[in-house]
Amino acid sequence: MKTITTTDELAAFCKEASNYPYVTVDTEFLRERTYYSKLCLVQVAHPGAPDAAVLVDPLAEELSLDPLLDLFRDESVIKVFHAARQDLEIFWLEFGVFPLPLFDTQVAAMVCGFGEQVGYETLVRKIAKEGLDKSSRFTDWSRRPLTDAQKTYAVADVTHLREIYEHLAAELERTDRARWVQEELSILTDPGTYEIKPAEAWKRVKTRTNSGKFMAYVKELAEFREGYAQNRNVPRSRVFKDDALVELASTKPKNMKDLGRSRLLLREARKGDIADGILAAIDRAGKYAPEDLPKVDRSREKLQVNPALADLLRVLLKAKADEENVAQKLIATVTDLDAIAAGERDLPALKGWRKEVFGADAIKLCEGSMGLAVKGQRVKLVSL
Repeated sequence: MKTITTTDELAAFCKEASNYPYVTVDTEFLRERTYYSKLCLVQVAHPGAPDAAVLVDPLAEELSLDPLLDLFRDESVIKVFHAARQDLEIFWLEFGVFPLPLFDTQVAAMVCGFGEQVGYETLVRKIAKEGLDKSSRFTDWSRRPLTDAQKTYAVADVTHLREIYEHLAAELERTDRARWVQEELSILTDPGTYEIKPAEAWKRVKTRTNSGKFMAYVKELAEFREGYAQNRNVPRSRVFKDDALVELASTKPKNMKDLGRSRLLLREARKGDIADGILAAIDRAGKYAPEDLPKVDRSREKLQVNPALADLLRVLLKAKADEENVAQKLIATVTDLDAIAAGERDLPALKGWRKEVFGADAIKLCEGSMGLAVKGQRVKLVSL
């Protein structure tokens, strides 16, 4: 296998790859010590030959990824990934590029009946009839030189992917479900999917109380932590963890002495910029006007769910998923079913291909114009 370390080598490979209908792509990265992922390796293959796969070293001093980014922009070549979200996040946030058109084999596998969030190793075993050596899964990809074992592990993530893609693409063509996959991929190629706004970070913090005054402190502390982590490129947990955030929102320290009494705050956060940021956040939260207090969205908790109807919707979902050979959770979640049973209609499960497969009949079931019956081992719909 070839490791590309210069821009000229990468340009030559990408020019060759552009002659084929698709390329398979994967990445290796580190994120344990940073807020943003650090790209350490890119694996690319095309279908021209069994060994037509390369490892691209973005850490090499004489290499620019521009030729690869140009290939990503070439819409005559499909870019095939497995579980693409983290890979796309890297390319979008660091380079402002989405590889288009995109094909995600994990999404396609769910549409083709391989279960929910099926792993690459499972698809290799079931479709390519091969095994994978995963011994290098938890390795430091930033260290150089790469070992032969690391290279073998990395390149396998794009070589088997060719056979998997061709199998799934043919199945989608046979079942006329390619557009189902494209509906799902529109979320992955939406820049908003990867935008984390510090002002909204508080919504991810779990608390026992949701009073407006308390949540004002949570909001300001979470916003400071997110902004600090982004600007310094450090994990948010290195600033302070959620349990410390909730403690600070409860104790509301006014000065460094108060801050020093925290049981859960890291030592590094009791001084310097982090300590100053915490105290400033506490001060801002204490000045909120009543009308500005953050409000937790409790609308789902107030839904008047008809439990019997929700149970019927679960039966319908299973029957439809089995009939269409599609993962249930790809069609609708338990939360979605409860919302439908409570009368909500603005839901993904009731739109697009999901409406065709499940949503239209789910609404008829809720309205009483359709019922469920059992015939042998099958559940079927009956008009009422």
